[in-house]
Order: sequence, then structure tokens, then C-alpha cells
Amino acid sequence: MTHHSPIRYAAATILTGLSLVLSGCFIAPGKFDSALILGEDDSFTFSYDGEIFFLGLSGLSQMGAAAEEFEAECTEEDSFETRECTPAEVAEQRAEWEANAPQRAAEAKQKAEQMSAMMGGIDPSDPEAAQELAEMLMRQKGWERVVPKGDGVFEVSYSITGTMGHDFLFPMIEGFPTTSPFVQFILRDGDVVRVNAPAFAAQNDDNPMAAMMGGMGAMAGLAALGEEQDGGEAPQMPNIPQIEGTFSIVTKGSMRILANNTDEGANPTPTGEVLMWDITPRTKAAPTALIDLTP
Repeated sequence: MTHHSPIRYAAATILTGLSLVLSGCFIAPGKFDSALILGEDDSFTFSYDGEIFFLGLSGLSQMGAAAEEFEAECTEEDSFETRECTPAEVAEQRAEWEANAPQRAAEAKQKAEQMSAMMGGIDPSDPEAAQELAEMLMRQKGWERVVPKGDGVFEVSYSITGTMGHDFLFPMIEGFPTTSPFVQFILRDGDVVRVNAPAFAAQNDDNPMAAMMGGMGAMAGLAALGEEQDGGEAPQMPNIPQIEGTFSIVTKGSMRILANNTDEGANPTPTGEVLMWDITPRTKAAPTALIDLTP
């Protein structure tokens, strides 16, 4: 008789809750090269080339669904260890499961609607969801190339030029909550700008989404382990890209870099200075810089 492993059951339950909370809004970088160029004429150019991972379109967000399939589970009263259920126990549990089917269906519909609302109206369960998202991004200014690679990963090329008359955030996607910024700059009084890249640090305390993502990966692994212990086939773990890339800030003219957290500080260029960060899965401090734009 098949029964739940406690490891698999607990992991799948937690995974279901985390995936609902995160999958619609969690967006993360994979392998990439990104640059922010600040021009003398109060202009900026931002570019991002590489991978972007959308959790809501990955297999990880669906792994908790295994917990919604009926499996009888019985434990010893003394040790609470799992044991084979008797036919009568299986029948009783199945009857209760079937009686709750309408409630589960209503909850599943509500979750699907919530997920769609968090993803700009895209239904993540639709086989064409990835292509639909790619087409939606290509309609927005700056997105020059968006190619679905499968399992929530997209290969993109993004570049946009503007003026330093307003704050900036990337990625900004129509209909999506702005909860996972890769790069942002905030203008201050006195022609000073603060540049932050919170997503470019896998172990950053200021990026709790990345920590929760790691927790989901661990729980998914436990769920798979529990499935194997039960003698069943372990679910396929999704391909979650590891963060790896470079981020640079290029200044031109007489701009002054007031503060930064690079390892080596600013390096001179023929037209100004450049700050460079190498990002790996071990990066703890998110790139940040404070720059005086005064000509």
C-alpha cells in the first residue's frame, strides 16, 4: 500500500504555500551582463543581456501539486511511524477526500485566478504561457529579444536610453508587481543618484526573495527524496539557473563617485570612470554606488 513519507508530505505542503506566495512575482537573474552608462548630457543607457527566471512558469511552482493527489496515510499510535493502511482505513480516507473535492476545486480556481492576476493576466498553467509572456515583453520599449528556453527561463536582450529626470527600475513589466528589482536608481537633491542592484546578490540579507527561493529549492529536494523513499518515481527537479554575471556603472565627464562597494574601486577610462562587480552564487553584498552628477 502506498503511503506518504513524512518528509515528502511536509516538504510538499510548505512548497505549495511558498509557491503560491512567490511564483507570480518572483523574477531572478541567471547568467547575464548588465551595464548602466551615465552621460554628461543628463542621459543614461541601461542594458541587460542574459537569462531571466520567472518562478511562476517553472516546474518548481507546480511541484506542490503532488500533495493534492489522494494517498492514504496511516501512522502507529505509539511511535507515529508510517505504516500500511488497512482496506477499511483507505476507504474511509478516500470517502473524506472525495467529499472535499468541491472545496478543493474552488480553492484551485481561486489560486489560478490569483496567479494570473500577479502575472499580468497570463495563466501559468497554459502551455502557451511562456510564449505569451515573451510577446508581451516584446511590446514594451527596451525589450529587443525575448526567447523562452523552457522551465521559466528566458534569454533576453534589453536596452533603453533616457534622461536622469526620474527614478528608474528594471525589470518593469506591465501587470506585474514590482517586487523583484534587478537594478534601480533613485535621484536625490543636489544632482546625486543612488544606484542599487538588490537582485545581484544571492546571499544578500536585503533580498529576502532570494533566500525564500533557496528554501523552496531545498523543500523541493526533500519532496523528491521522500518520493524515492516511498518507492515511487521522484518528480523531475526544474532547471533553476544560478546567478552569474557582471554589472558595471560607467560615468562620463566630471561626475564624482562618492561611494561604492566594489572590491577595487573605480577604474579610469578615456572619458570618465567605471565600477565593475563580478556576481556569483557566493556574492553577499548587492552592488551599490552613490554618484554626484554635477557637471
